Amino acid sequence: MNMPILATKLYIPLPRTKAILRPDLTERMNKGLDRKLTLISASAGFGKTTLVSEWAAVCERPVAWLSLDEGDNDPIRFLTYLVTAVQKIAEGIGEGVLGALKSSQPPSTESILTILANEISTVPYKFVLVLDDYHVIDAKRIDDVLIFLLENLPPQMHLIVATRENPQFPLARLRARDQLTELRATDLRFTPGEAETFLNQVMGLVLSANEITALETRTEGWIAGLQLAALSMQGCEDIPAFIRAFAGDNRYIVDYLVEEVLQRQPDHVRNFLLQTSILDRLHGPLCDAVTGQEDGNARLDALERGNYFVVPLDDRRRWYRYHHLFAEVLSAHLREDQPDQVATLHWRASIWYEQHGSPVDAIRHGLAAEDFARAAGLIELALPAMRSSRQEAAVCSWLKALPDEIVRCRPVLSAGYAWALLACGEFEAALDRLQDAERWLASTEDMRERPETPFAEMVVVDEEEFRRLPGSISLYRAAFAQALGDVSATMKYARRVLDLVPEDDHLLRGSAAALLGLASWTSGDLEAAHRSFTDGMAIVQSAGGISDAIGGAIAPADIRITQGRLRQAMRTYERGLQLATEQGDPAMRGTADMYVGMSQLYREHDDLHAATQYLLRSKEQGEHTGFPQNRYRWHVAMARVREAQGDLDGALDLLNEAENLYVSDFFPNVRPVAALKTRVRVAQGRLDEAFDWTREHGLSARDELCYQREFEHITLARVLLARYNKERADHSILEAIELLKRLLQAAEEGERTGSVIEILIVQALAHHMHGDISAALVSLDRALTLAEPEGYVRIFVDEGRPMAALLEAAVKQGIAMNYVRRLLSAFGKAEVSTLAKQVMSEPLSERELGVLRLLETDLSGPDIARELMISLNTLRTHTKNIYDKLEVNNRRSAVRRAEELDLF
Repeated sequence: MNMPILATKLYIPLPRTKAILRPDLTERMNKGLDRKLTLISASAGFGKTTLVSEWAAVCERPVAWLSLDEGDNDPIRFLTYLVTAVQKIAEGIGEGVLGALKSSQPPSTESILTILANEISTVPYKFVLVLDDYHVIDAKRIDDVLIFLLENLPPQMHLIVATRENPQFPLARLRARDQLTELRATDLRFTPGEAETFLNQVMGLVLSANEITALETRTEGWIAGLQLAALSMQGCEDIPAFIRAFAGDNRYIVDYLVEEVLQRQPDHVRNFLLQTSILDRLHGPLCDAVTGQEDGNARLDALERGNYFVVPLDDRRRWYRYHHLFAEVLSAHLREDQPDQVATLHWRASIWYEQHGSPVDAIRHGLAAEDFARAAGLIELALPAMRSSRQEAAVCSWLKALPDEIVRCRPVLSAGYAWALLACGEFEAALDRLQDAERWLASTEDMRERPETPFAEMVVVDEEEFRRLPGSISLYRAAFAQALGDVSATMKYARRVLDLVPEDDHLLRGSAAALLGLASWTSGDLEAAHRSFTDGMAIVQSAGGISDAIGGAIAPADIRITQGRLRQAMRTYERGLQLATEQGDPAMRGTADMYVGMSQLYREHDDLHAATQYLLRSKEQGEHTGFPQNRYRWHVAMARVREAQGDLDGALDLLNEAENLYVSDFFPNVRPVAALKTRVRVAQGRLDEAFDWTREHGLSARDELCYQREFEHITLARVLLARYNKERADHSILEAIELLKRLLQAAEEGERTGSVIEILIVQALAHHMHGDISAALVSLDRALTLAEPEGYVRIFVDEGRPMAALLEAAVKQGIAMNYVRRLLSAFGKAEVSTLAKQVMSEPLSERELGVLRLLETDLSGPDIARELMISLNTLRTHTKNIYDKLEVNNRRSAVRRAEELDLF
């Protein structure tokens, strides 16, 4: 469901008819367009919005505008409005992003911004985006959005931020890079000349130069203070006395001036100002509903003409807002003068917004009115739409504002609260809310009918959601259990969903079937897992969940890889891409995951170029087209490519990054990144760290085996063999051989052919290392027989020279000769770097080889640094070392020399 867009947030405020020309500030803003950011930061009343809106009216570039409010602390809402604002001047930009934001599982913020930046970079002209009133943003996630955007800002776009307080941006770094233009309070204050023009020409006073100087000095050029003073002086008989008395702290001056303004108004005008101060935006009919009067439009028009701090929000003069400072002081006086009316006014506003189809505003005012029962009902009715637009953060904030007893007696609301908390990662709190919802259903025999006594205090507003509640709760329970790895509970609750939900509720039934598949996967029953998950995703797809069906292909493909069916896994990924193409959207969410999966398969087939290209394609397409784990999977896949290229340091760097990106989801984590890192450390000879890993994870060769830890136990066997190779400790190799024997039996029983192939390979190496060449060749023969039909290559080549020696022995025995020769040919390519080391006086390090490969591309130095996730200074150091070792003095010569040495 689409999130409604309030168009007035996107309007550029109209310039005043009697504007104060400020050419110095305008010139500074124009010069700042060549930088990334213009920051206009000063306290309330310094004319920030007025300055930017008047500058925008004469700016040669198109200007997009977004007026922020407190609701924009929700990332989904903020990003939706940001993209919509840009679309006002660049039609079509970000359509895919908006679609992703409406998804039931929106992508990461960084993913969305990546694709948005990529799309902005295609705009054929330069433009400006203004974010006004940024001080209302207090969510770090929104600050992170802007920081990422600034770091990756396309040259077509310039950002202007107007705020009362400094945002949490890296301002020092932006200053150092000359990417920041700043306008502060000292810049925005009126000069004496501007003050004279404002007071006498705009406000219609007749003041002497001395009087203007006195006011300008005492307000320190504060524009709002001058405006309030001018309003107070209109009709004042003794202006010199007023000016002489005008002194003191600004806060008290404001209170005094507003009091003077209010006291001079008729009661009905004064009441209008006070009572409408509860509104963020003013609209004639809305003001009438709040105040009980009938002249809202005329009153707003009169206030604007009278310079009463009213800002029009559209060119039709239908929506306005008060100057923020004016509204704050009016609100303070309302609470002082009419404290009993505040709740009633918010209640009226809530009613009006509900009647006019704005549930979010209706809820906000309902909460402010402390009419918690009504607010709870509104939230309950809004839950389906909020789930659809993934605004769980907003739902959490609303429900946390409700008294606990209001929520607990509402089963639909409690379940909705559980959903929001689960989506926000607050699992324990989510469980509590699920239990609250369940207790209202506990007395019914089949959880289908609404309970009567003794639960008379139960409140249900959305009857349809209540009827679906048993199935929804069971689904949440199943998902919660799967996230914890509790297979039996996952199956119990998923099956309950199928028992409770009617045949035509495809979404719940398909989701439950898919969860059953994931539970089977976790337990190691791969064929049942594949069958149930694919059946479930087909049902979800029939309910319109195309992106879920595409991204869900990750699971059956991973299962097929574990089963050693690489070709079927590739077909699964290809079908996912085909499904997206058939929908007319080749970049549909989930497709990025397909490219990462295909990259892993191409790597296994030793096509490292294709593997890299598919990873780059996934990245270029934008992370918003991937599911939450895609960034993690991408880094692991690229690390494996780096490892195959011999860049073990680079591989480890990427795995460290992957470890930081990992977010637990419903898929079993059967190849934990810590084990992958340990394998790289074994290859580097860092055995102490490898053994630290075994101790930290409580691994032993005598452990009871299970599928979930199979990869870790194979890794343990590799560590034990590495110890034997270094220390010649017989107990290590004997433990490894016995462990591998048990692992092989378990994998064969589970029909996990992919695991069987790897175990046989490690087993062959162990026997060879122990001097039993005959046993080694038996294991190798079986591995080759299983691997050849699926085109495995890297699983052998990654083992290095010990495997090459075994394969040469296999050729002599006539074992799979054609296949073995192809494998040995791949080993030949892998040995080129060794020959190069013999030619050079000092070999290149693994990191330097990684840099050298990128020097061959068209990437610039900064681009290479970003690709390798190192600083530019570090890159320069590596480059200098490369030049020295290759005995060259420039990039082109380094590439040519590397080609001569076959380093590529």
